[in-house]
Amino acid sequence: MLGVSKAFPGVRALDCVDFRVQAGEVHALMGENGAGKSTLIKIMTGAVRRDEGEIRIDGRPVEINSPGEARALGVGTVYQEVNLIPTMSVTRNLTLGRQPRRFGLISWRTARSLARERLKRLRIDIDVERPLGSFSLAVQQLVAIARALEDDTRVLVLDEPTASLDADEAELLFQIVRDLKGRGIAIVFITHFLDQVYKIADRISVLRNGRLVGEGATAELPRLKLISLMLGRELEETEERLEALPHGAKGEPILRAEGLGRRRVMAPFDLTLRPGEVVGLAGLLGSGRTEVAKLIFGAIRPDSGRIEVGGARIASHSPGQSLRHGMAFCPEDRKAEGIFAELSVRENIVLGLQTKRGWLSRLSYSEQERLAQEMIEALGIATPDADKPVGQLSGGNQQKVVLARSLVSGPSILILDEPTRGIDVGAHAEIVTLIRKLCAEGLALLVASSELDELIAVSDRIAVLRDRRMIGEIGSGDITRETIIRTIAGARS
Repeated sequence: MLGVSKAFPGVRALDCVDFRVQAGEVHALMGENGAGKSTLIKIMTGAVRRDEGEIRIDGRPVEINSPGEARALGVGTVYQEVNLIPTMSVTRNLTLGRQPRRFGLISWRTARSLARERLKRLRIDIDVERPLGSFSLAVQQLVAIARALEDDTRVLVLDEPTASLDADEAELLFQIVRDLKGRGIAIVFITHFLDQVYKIADRISVLRNGRLVGEGATAELPRLKLISLMLGRELEETEERLEALPHGAKGEPILRAEGLGRRRVMAPFDLTLRPGEVVGLAGLLGSGRTEVAKLIFGAIRPDSGRIEVGGARIASHSPGQSLRHGMAFCPEDRKAEGIFAELSVRENIVLGLQTKRGWLSRLSYSEQERLAQEMIEALGIATPDADKPVGQLSGGNQQKVVLARSLVSGPSILILDEPTRGIDVGAHAEIVTLIRKLCAEGLALLVASSELDELIAVSDRIAVLRDRRMIGEIGSGDITRETIIRTIAGARS
């Protein structure tokens, strides 16, 4: 792919990107959110048309205007979410849309034989008549690969193939990838797991803000350099940590998590949080920041460990229990998980408090109006009135409404996941100032953010994550961009 560019309304997703993958190699495509990885892959596989640039296969210019054309040219794709039908048999999934026919009717005997042959190429021996959903996620991924592989496949794109797999299942997938590589197939491997990149990839390309910012052999690209390319700043360009929060942590932990985790989601971790303290969660995209936040709040149900709030153990961990124990949560995806776009600002703000009180103790309209107006004034929410649908507000004001809902319930612990993502500079500064004010008033905050400068500015401690494991903690006196990046990379000096 040479000089590939793509623009959408208001954003240039790709800017003159070159991307080359060779036969018989595993090429990792890396980058944070918004880097352009998805757009590049969609152009490569025919789901999106490029605005500029050229695509060549074996040096010959080609046009890829649809997924069908991509497959005809030997480009196959397996997406993170297995796009097969779990209630149908393995045979039906592997032959769907291409069933062999005899006298105009589907020949299921031939279909079963073809399915077994496809799986045999990947050294998979399973009952092809069983429903796909009855097998493990790893087997489902391998079936998806078997479906994507045609006799003439030249390039196979694997988009986050190990996102839902445990270590043993990922190793099984890697064995298949090595076999395909040995057969001369080029593998484009998209992942956020650094350890897996250095285990399986021959070369790495890094995108940032729609541009190619680095490419090289894996063996020649140290982790520190890779992370610096992804985050956009060299280690030497560190900044001084801003002044610490006014009061800082006081007393015994108000929250204590021990061995909290969930298989395939997040390895067990320990975490404490004290009144007046801000603990940051740092790590690359996919490292487990959001998973930790949701496990603490109960939005993801843990299958190991325990959690205590104020010395009392939460036995049945759920968002409802967390609210009743004084926790509040502002999710990263405010549109999907944070706001009810059709409801008013007032209704969105009081929803958390109403949930905490229970529906038998209804908030009166006048009480709702009073609370909403207090929050609108306190947070500077730009709205003509409290009855305006929240979906009609700007992104920054929507984020403030989500914060208002959390604060109006009177929490002692507030969990913020990417509190300033997608908002303008002014709203960003207001929210960071609010974090400082809340901490000074004794609220305990857990802040997950991809913005290192934001974490450096507000955190008393930072827990560092990599590949869905908590790998270290940085104390107040050591919080710098350099120490965070070195900890993510696993470097000691």
